Amino acid sequence: MADLNHVVLIGRLTRDAELKYTASGQAVCKFSIAVNRRRKNGDLWVDEANFFDIVLWGRQGESLSQYLVKGKLVGVDGELRQDRWEQDGQNRSKVEIVAANLQLLGGGPGSVPGAGAGSYGQSTYQEPKGEVFPERRPPVREPQDGFTDDIPF
Repeated sequence: MADLNHVVLIGRLTRDAELKYTASGQAVCKFSIAVNRRRKNGDLWVDEANFFDIVLWGRQGESLSQYLVKGKLVGVDGELRQDRWEQDGQNRSKVEIVAANLQLLGGGPGSVPGAGAGSYGQSTYQEPKGEVFPERRPPVREPQDGFTDDIPF
């Protein structure tokens, strides 16, 4: 079996994203998200926050950085990468998530929970006003033999 390195997270940004460029001009967008985990401690349920550093490279990071503000709910799809270095004679390492895809899910500073586009628990779709696509409307059938369908479901 081949090795597998795949991460999918949904969480809120802990700070505004930081956009920088490498010497070669490649965009690098860095931010952190908090992902809550609920666990039972005795008879009580306790929320426990886990924090993850995310790196988003290239055009996607460049174009999304302005929307990645503290409190924003995002979905991240990527892989784990470990950076290793030596500092003051000590071996150091840090694990980051390199995002392959990032989805803005809604919610942010000052927003109502559940009211953002794509957020869980509440649909934000609103029926269009007027006849936007009348040709897509299904044909209306007239009742046959005087039978009307009054079934409430």
